[in-house]
Amino acid sequence: MARVITVAVVDDDRMLLDGLRAWLDNATGIRLTATADTVDGLIAAGPLCDVVLLDLVLRDASLPAENIRRLREAGSRVLVISAVADRRRIIAAVAAGADGYLTKDHDLPTLVNAVEEVAGGGTAHSAELAFAWAYDDAPARPSLSPKELEVLLGYASGLTLKATARRAGVSPHTAKYYLDRVKDKYQQAGRPTYTKIDLALRVREDGWAPDG
Repeated sequence: MARVITVAVVDDDRMLLDGLRAWLDNATGIRLTATADTVDGLIAAGPLCDVVLLDLVLRDASLPAENIRRLREAGSRVLVISAVADRRRIIAAVAAGADGYLTKDHDLPTLVNAVEEVAGGGTAHSAELAFAWAYDDAPARPSLSPKELEVLLGYASGLTLKATARRAGVSPHTAKYYLDRVKDKYQQAGRPTYTKIDLALRVREDGWAPDG
């Protein structure tokens, strides 16, 4: 009998939660076991699951890096799903221990594939994540090889992994290895972590937005 991947969602958007419930009800091999609007609420509800889908910015003003750390320490792997495509935040989420990053405009098959990859111990790579790494201009950016950067740029442009590999003259397996190696470099560097700038976010009538 095939293993069923258990999934929980932390998000304070009720419409999105309802949509994810409907989506995942139709996903073979994945079972939604819990939803919560805070990480505190999810952890208090009991044993966690294989994968937590975590919204990056929550209204309780909790720090994303701390949320990721707590969920990982509780035994779940973490896939960040967010409307935010800011490079700094994407890099920080993965550096903090997230196993992948997707924006909320992806479809169900992409989400299911990402959950399966993360549950299996891998990284859910995406064009958004590759773009953030490829164009990271922070002084503390880890050193990347020319081939790693070539693969990042191809994947960030929206090419499939196979097309990216073909353009770079390597196999898809090798292209994925380069993406995984970049992730390892960022996590080993441990940068950046979330700071007081995250507390500058405030709840507005139209949702979260940076002050100013």
